[in-house]
Amino acid sequence: MLHWPDSSFTYMTGDNILFSNDAFGQHYATRLMYNDLVDQAELYQEALKYYANILTPFSPLVTKKIQEVLSLNLPVDIIAPSHGVIWRDNPAQIIHKYLEWADSYQENQITIVYDTMWNSTKRLAEAIAEGIKEADSSVAVKLFNVGLSDKNDVITEIFKSKAFLVGSSTINRGILSGAASIIEMIAGLGFKNKKAAAFGSYGWSGEAVGIIESRLKEAKLEVIEPGLKVLWNPDDEGYAKGVEFGKAFCSRI
Repeated sequence: MLHWPDSSFTYMTGDNILFSNDAFGQHYATRLMYNDLVDQAELYQEALKYYANILTPFSPLVTKKIQEVLSLNLPVDIIAPSHGVIWRDNPAQIIHKYLEWADSYQENQITIVYDTMWNSTKRLAEAIAEGIKEADSSVAVKLFNVGLSDKNDVITEIFKSKAFLVGSSTINRGILSGAASIIEMIAGLGFKNKKAAAFGSYGWSGEAVGIIESRLKEAKLEVIEPGLKVLWNPDDEGYAKGVEFGKAFCSRI
């Protein structure tokens, strides 16, 4: 189950090679075959993205299986996954990273994702980010327009975060498709121990924030702040509400 029922490890004695199938891989194509030959920051970003988007739901099984393999006390000189680079320089480093990522991984980061029609929700997201930074200058804040961004990159940043916010303007008494799809991905991956909140702009009925909150709670995420709704494109008063909302959200993490 890392990450399909038919996944299996194969160990070659003598050469001490672990053929790890889907574990320890990356969606990373390079003519340089080995981990010590590629850019290390790029390699680890791709390895983390792979884990966040594929293996997160199986984290308890990841920990159990790695401990099982380590208990065999086999020498491992090379880890060769089914895709991505081959780990030949200190291959144990990726094993230790998997154990770290599987254990409710968090960095000091808050991610804000939003979908917007006429940039009013974008402006609200920027106000919230400003409020977070005023409340805690040490926290990293990432903003993504999910209607334009690669969703695998967005999921990776949410995986890294201790908390996140989802925003959407209201359309047809619902939410925009980009926000809907990212919430669906978050729910499917089963993120644990992350705090969340909703925000959005509206013109008439304003159901988007309530819908987002409901779906976050259905995904068993802790919604720590009542959602923020702002009418039309935020004016100075609306922007100030966004800043205060960001401060309040940050203070409750």
